[in-house]
Amino acid sequence: MNSKELAESLELLPHPEGGYYRETYRSGTSITVPESGDKRQLATAIYFLIENTNFSAFHKIKSDETWHFYEGDTLEVIEIDLSGQLIITKVGKNIKEGEVFQYTVKANHWFGSRVKDGGGFSLVGCTVAPGFDFRDFELAKRDELTRLYPQHEAIITTLTRS
Repeated sequence: MNSKELAESLELLPHPEGGYYRETYRSGTSITVPESGDKRQLATAIYFLIENTNFSAFHKIKSDETWHFYEGDTLEVIEIDLSGQLIITKVGKNIKEGEVFQYTVKANHWFGSRVKDGGGFSLVGCTVAPGFDFRDFELAKRDELTRLYPQHEAIITTLTRS
């Protein structure tokens, strides 16, 4: 299937960070997050599809997010950790080339993603625990992120929209 057929078959919708998604699971159990005292579902999961003409813009959430490779081409997950280190992880099927089927971005890391050069699209799943809530989502502003991490200006410019 091509990306359009997958998006239609999976009933994916546009995601605010870029790409397309559909929530597939939301735990019936909720917990209280110790750091904030907020109630969140125990876990959530989505399908996420990104095409080579788009990207998932830098953002952060307050939970760990595990990416699972399903179909298509290699996805680069690009993050800036709490110490300012740039980490690029290739999520895909080419294990002998250092790619991984799963990768977890830790809570509060800035991250985005894109299809590896030469690829067409990537279909992945994302599992978040404690569960995803848009109140915990922050989309990066290019100027602010560049001020924090000037050494990563080029990739920040590439993976932000404003």
